[in-house]
Amino acid sequence: MTTICNEHFEGERPLFESHHLRLQQVTIGDGESAIKECSDIEAEDCHFWGKYPFWHVHGFKINRCRFDAGARSALWYSDNLRMTNTRIDGPKMFREMHDIYLENVVINDADETFWRCRDIEANNLVLHEGTYPFMFCENVKVKHLKSDSKYVFQYCKNVEIDQAHIVTKDSFWECENVTITNSVLDGEYLAWHSKNVRLVNCHLAGEQLLCYADHLVLENCTFDKACDRVFEYSDVHADIRGHIENIKNPSSGHIVADSIGSITIDENVKQPANCHIHTRE
Repeated sequence: MTTICNEHFEGERPLFESHHLRLQQVTIGDGESAIKECSDIEAEDCHFWGKYPFWHVHGFKINRCRFDAGARSALWYSDNLRMTNTRIDGPKMFREMHDIYLENVVINDADETFWRCRDIEANNLVLHEGTYPFMFCENVKVKHLKSDSKYVFQYCKNVEIDQAHIVTKDSFWECENVTITNSVLDGEYLAWHSKNVRLVNCHLAGEQLLCYADHLVLENCTFDKACDRVFEYSDVHADIRGHIENIKNPSSGHIVADSIGSITIDENVKQPANCHIHTRE
């Protein structure tokens, strides 16, 4: 493997079609597509300023690096990435990629990040600002996630999340096969039009949560006191600990809670309209 250390590159495609290359303390300045159509690349303690540095890269490791705001759309159409201890300040990262492992990564502009990616595993991930991270992703496992980005995890399949704190709006819409454990989910319109969503040991906050859901399961979950109009038009099986303020028009299933403020079942409830709702004895 060739090593380049303490160098500065800029312009158009300075390292195009490089293979078996290690970059140490390298700066990629103004320009485009610095590391394109490459394979077996390692970057450590590097700083990326220019646009689109890693496109069509197959097999690469990134450690202790920084992607400046100008290094937008930095990682597209690539695979087999291991990224650790890295800070990303640019938007639109990770597009049309697969086989991604992240650890101790902070993304300060998560706008349109992780679009149409699959086979993602992440540990200690921070998403800040921006909209629609993880759009159309499949086979995602995330542990220790902190996010205040809007509209996270839309149209995703096969997602496992553990120990997350997510503050958002319209999250997990039209998702399928999602399990979230030991987490806090704060935001309106959680998991509408979803299928096979399971929440375990989670605390939920926001209004009109979990509506239009099919095969929705809650185990040992709690609700913020301001939650209302929950479970409308959903097929739900829920074990709620503590109090839930309002349940509205669930279509089927079984809901039990320690206490319930009110239940709204009106002429708009959808068939079979046979959800069994009661407080715990």
